[in-house]
Amino acid sequence: MPVKDVTRGSEVDERLAALLNNAQALKAVQSAVEGTIGPKGLDVMLVDRFGGVTVTNDGVSILSLMEVNHPAARMLVNAARAQEEEVGDGTTTAAIMAGTIVEEAVGLIGRGVPVARILAGLRAGRERALAELQRLSRPVSGSDDQQLLAVALVAGRGQADVARAVIAAVRLVGAEELVKPGRKLADAVTSCQGTECEAVAGVLLEQERLNRLMPEEVQKPRILCLDDALEPEEVEPEALRTEAGFARQAQLLEEFEASLRRLVQLGVGAIFAHRGVDGRAEEYLTEAGVLVIPRLPFRRLERVAEAVGARLVKRGSLRKPPEELSAALGRAEAVVVQPDRKLVRIVGGGGRPAASILVGATTEEVAAEREREAKDAAAAAQAALREGVVPGGGATELALARVLEAERAKVAGMEGYGLDCLIAALRKPLAQIVQNAGFNPLEKMALAASAQAEQGSAEWGIDCDSGEVVNLVERGILDPAAVKRQAISTAVELAEAILRVNLIIRKRDGAGSADGSDQAGGGGKKEGQL
Repeated sequence: MPVKDVTRGSEVDERLAALLNNAQALKAVQSAVEGTIGPKGLDVMLVDRFGGVTVTNDGVSILSLMEVNHPAARMLVNAARAQEEEVGDGTTTAAIMAGTIVEEAVGLIGRGVPVARILAGLRAGRERALAELQRLSRPVSGSDDQQLLAVALVAGRGQADVARAVIAAVRLVGAEELVKPGRKLADAVTSCQGTECEAVAGVLLEQERLNRLMPEEVQKPRILCLDDALEPEEVEPEALRTEAGFARQAQLLEEFEASLRRLVQLGVGAIFAHRGVDGRAEEYLTEAGVLVIPRLPFRRLERVAEAVGARLVKRGSLRKPPEELSAALGRAEAVVVQPDRKLVRIVGGGGRPAASILVGATTEEVAAEREREAKDAAAAAQAALREGVVPGGGATELALARVLEAERAKVAGMEGYGLDCLIAALRKPLAQIVQNAGFNPLEKMALAASAQAEQGSAEWGIDCDSGEVVNLVERGILDPAAVKRQAISTAVELAEAILRVNLIIRKRDGAGSADGSDQAGGGGKKEGQL
């Protein structure tokens, strides 16, 4: 719709043009994911240029895989990734709320409300909403608390076997261990086509051994975790043209071979390496009966090191004296290779307690989607252990919106318009969930709000099967409080960043960003292209 300029005679000035441009980009991204939210949400099919297909309703997967060129849309994608990294879930909710805030704010700015006043209202509303969210949060007593299973079931999109496997893994690791910083249960999820969903003690890796001649099982091995390639260090190619350089290369090769002999003498039975393995090392270690797992992603290598009590080392450390090298090694009861499944299992590690969640299905595509569901369920269960749970199904956001509506009457001045933007954003998840279930959002939201006011509780919401107002907590519809907190914070921060953009200017070719990196703002694309 046309927006009148309040300072000039033109219909839309440059500032509003920039805001409208960014708002339209966010709206396009929001539209791509909003149809997936809730128990009745549908999937999105993403197709690459080679015909590869991914079918999912996982918000961060959609945002990460879709082609995005607009700088504002990229900001939303980056915010979703940060949300996923922080709490592992809630990316769709954050995207929907951020898009709604910006859409509402642009309309107000076009009518003359200063951006600064809207931002002030947004910040105040966020603080009030987060305080109320903390009040609504219910603690989880431990891994046997039934609320934990309910959270995993909701986050796992109703997949009961996935939820049960996640809770079994929680019990194997221990709730006390999972609330510690740096532990991510979602990293323990592995998919394998044609398998059942289960939790297993130890670390399970979707990897293969270096070659078939290496043992399938090693009992009570000492374990080396190498954050490097298992190959000799090399001198510069130019140096090899000199006699001294050639001699140095020969010395490095001798030292490397001595390091391999030292590893075998120390009783190393398994080596997990981040990168590749030199052919000479492969031959020697195969003859020595050492199991080598190469090209392990760094995060998985970290998990192995934590589980076996090893320290990550570089290849230069292999030249250290035996006693120093020995101190960096880990231990396990066994390392077992399952060639038919392309899996490696580490049992009875000498480090921190570990468990893995194995999910599978009949086809590769379905197995990949179930892996995403299991990761969401695992992240949600861990977040619930840390900060407790709140009613799900959009009921908590509606309750927070009602609290802010009561605060709105007390706010004098234009800051109240910022509250209006956040109120609209908090109401949007429930409206979208109801719409995806095939009901009238206005009618059902009014009924839910009335029930919450009458009962004095945030537990009341809409049953997406019947459309009736029900107590969601009694139905087991629960979400982690941490996910809600992070989604609100992410949405407000992203909206603030977008609303503060006063002008869009194309950079000259070859110009990097302000911090010296060369990430794109426009990247040679038109500003309106998504």
